Amino acid sequence: MDAEKSSSSSFEDLSNINEQERAEMNSSTGQQQQQEAGTKNQKEEYMDILGNGTLLKKVLKEGQGERPESRDIAIVNFTGRLDDGTVVEEEQNCVVQIDDVEVVQGLDMALKLMNVGEQAEVIVSSRFAYGEQGLKNEDHPERTVPPNEKITYTVELVSTKEETDLESKTYKARKEIGNKKRLRGNFWMKRQEYNLAIQSYRRALEYLDESEGGITNPTESGNMEPTNAELQELLEDRMKVYNNLALAQLKIAAYDAALKSVDHVLQCQPNNAKALFRKGKILDAKGDTEGAISFLQKAATIDEDDKLIQSELSKLILKSKREARNEKDLYQKMLGQAQKLEQKSKTTPATQNRETSKFKLWGYLMGSILIGVAGVAIYRYNNRYF
Repeated sequence: MDAEKSSSSSFEDLSNINEQERAEMNSSTGQQQQQEAGTKNQKEEYMDILGNGTLLKKVLKEGQGERPESRDIAIVNFTGRLDDGTVVEEEQNCVVQIDDVEVVQGLDMALKLMNVGEQAEVIVSSRFAYGEQGLKNEDHPERTVPPNEKITYTVELVSTKEETDLESKTYKARKEIGNKKRLRGNFWMKRQEYNLAIQSYRRALEYLDESEGGITNPTESGNMEPTNAELQELLEDRMKVYNNLALAQLKIAAYDAALKSVDHVLQCQPNNAKALFRKGKILDAKGDTEGAISFLQKAATIDEDDKLIQSELSKLILKSKREARNEKDLYQKMLGQAQKLEQKSKTTPATQNRETSKFKLWGYLMGSILIGVAGVAIYRYNNRYF
């Protein structure tokens, strides 16, 4: 009996262990399923805007208004944080023109998918934020964005409206907007993102060019046309943009476009030292060293204290001397080869005559030998058979 009880007890203990393990396994499986479901739900909450996980958007609060379109004027509130929670960007009632790269590209793209009144979380990979360079904040070092960091934005789209026509804008408005876009272009230039800089500069010119939209005429609201002094200020701003645009185009090797941009400046300001310097650099890049020296010399006489102009001019003069020396050496080499060919052509006939004479002599000798051999053979043949 004791043995039977012992055996029975052991069986019951084993059964209890199996049940306990089974319960733990069921509990573990349940937790795993919950985690997987949670992860799946979390992924489903986000809109993968580009389809590759580099730009995600999740709605935090639904909006009821319309969505902004390209070139619309939007007012947004946003806060950008790193993964560790550090706030690196924070703006309230920020005016953004859609598709004008006035904020990071990822945020610019996400705004077109938001409704007025909507609040959203937008996760922007480094590629569509501040990339490999990051963003150094000199005024607030604690807000510096390290290289290759993604940024998570909390965004609210407050309002959006269609941009008014250029002809309805006042001189003051056009100057303010144009210079804002010029400064944004300068921001991209410093980051060496030249295509984005070109985009900003071209947009700036649309506002700063008085020939576009009838800025010299009174507006519908009755504003008086700008004075000559105000138009001169607008011209100065426009020349700054064209000069910087030429530099950005030079950086991406768009030399013909850069020449057109810098010529806009020189047509209005023929003694603009910066424009003369830029044109010299463009011509040098196109291989016109002498033309480049001409423009740099003029720039140097206008701005005698500019060490950069003097330095580049010295380099070009040395380059011109090297090119001239190389051309001379090449000419002499070609001339030497031509003389050798001429000398060879003169000596060739005499050599050919000698070789021809030798050939004729050997021909005569061989002919005589053959005749002699043939004569002997005939003689022997005649003596043998006749």
